[in-house]
Amino acid sequence: MKKVKLIIVLFLNVFVMQSQQYKVDTSYNIKSTFTKLIKKYPFITIPEIKANPEVKETFDLVYNKEQNRVLHFDAFINTKKKKNPAVIMIHGGGWRSGNKNQMQFIGKEIAAKGYSCFAIEYRLSLEAKYPEGVIDVKNAIKFIKDNAAKFNVDPNKIAILGCSSGGQMAALIGTTNNNPLFEDKEFKSRSSSKVHAIIDVDGVLAFKHPESSEGDMAAFWLGGKSDEIPENWKNASALSHTDQNTPPVLYICSSIPRFHAGRDDMIKILNSYKIYNEVQTIPDSPHSFWFYDPWFTQTISYSVQFLDKIFK
Repeated sequence: MKKVKLIIVLFLNVFVMQSQQYKVDTSYNIKSTFTKLIKKYPFITIPEIKANPEVKETFDLVYNKEQNRVLHFDAFINTKKKKNPAVIMIHGGGWRSGNKNQMQFIGKEIAAKGYSCFAIEYRLSLEAKYPEGVIDVKNAIKFIKDNAAKFNVDPNKIAILGCSSGGQMAALIGTTNNNPLFEDKEFKSRSSSKVHAIIDVDGVLAFKHPESSEGDMAAFWLGGKSDEIPENWKNASALSHTDQNTPPVLYICSSIPRFHAGRDDMIKILNSYKIYNEVQTIPDSPHSFWFYDPWFTQTISYSVQFLDKIFK
């Protein structure tokens, strides 16, 4: 009888493992990008972040396990206060690659300044198309708010920060507060996915725009080219949703114009409603600058100054 039970347990374990299998693109990571950039920028270094006794680090917490897919996040929580502003962090990678581990350095450093930071795992384009990844992050926000006391979070002070494609997603999430097109009706929560500030680190604001040159990577995520499915290209653009309800925005930009597509038009709308916004451009910097010093330190400085202004 014991052998039968053991066989059943092993079978179930294999079934669960198989149900969790999905394609992963690991091409976009800190080390490989460093190898490319060091040739042109020989002075850059990968930051060394020391452990901070005031920051509690917890990894691979589960926020959703529906549809045979478990989704996780990492938490970096400043323990000095019971209620911190929260920063929800979204990694980049062209909506196809990258992972939440890439946000650890940023999370640890911002948390040390008095925040609770969360690096979110979401489904990428090899596994799920737009808008599923966006909805995943919104579900994570709800989960974190539901457990605000556990994570030392003030649910009325939530910022969303993303880098590259994560920046595009952060801007979209921040401009679609309470928009039913991007809400999961099946996700059980007593909280909203509303955020109160946006930090867009080199993420496009409009997919179809004179300044934009988005191509195959965007098309793969969006489910088709711009002439095949124009409604997705429009609805996935933060510029399309920017209005009087958009929260304050910080844009941290590289020196490459195509990653700012739609930004100036978005700023015009924000200014018309007197919504606070600021642009910080890092001169002569490549895309992915936020991974490496000296630009990493600048990214943290700009982010914390903005967060302190909005929340403290």
